[in-house]
Amino acid sequence: MNWLGAVPAWCWWMIALVLVAGGQQYRVVVAKGGTAEARTELADYRLVVAENSRRAAAQARAEEHRRQKVAEEEGEHARKKLEEVTSRATAAESAAGGLRGEIARLRAGHRATCDTIATQQRQAGASAVVVLGGLLEESDRMAGSCAAALERSRIAGLACEAVVDGLRVNPAQKP
Repeated sequence: MNWLGAVPAWCWWMIALVLVAGGQQYRVVVAKGGTAEARTELADYRLVVAENSRRAAAQARAEEHRRQKVAEEEGEHARKKLEEVTSRATAAESAAGGLRGEIARLRAGHRATCDTIATQQRQAGASAVVVLGGLLEESDRMAGSCAAALERSRIAGLACEAVVDGLRVNPAQKP
């Protein structure tokens, strides 16, 4: 142990200081490496999150486009049906107009032929024909308008159901 005594005390202090400073320096280097690794992981995580967000936005846009397309297709289908119903209602109204004209002609003919019959009989018969003719005309007109309204509401309801059904269908399950 002679050689230990030959080393002055300040050298021992210096050696201890160098060892402590070296240990601290080692800890700093390791911490910097860990920080760099954490930064790399954070950057990778941010890339994954950004990619997932982009995919989710693209899927949401695709689903919105699909739903819009379903709604537009069903709306067009309903418009076509309504045009069809309108044309049929117009044709029915035209036919009903012809029937009304025929009723008016029959009324006029009845009046002309009834002029030869006694006044009492003519009045009773004419009033019955007039009343029945008026009732027939009015009921025909009302039936036509009711039928057209009911057909329009039925088509609108079916179009609504088709849109909702189209929106509920999962694109992966579509045949």
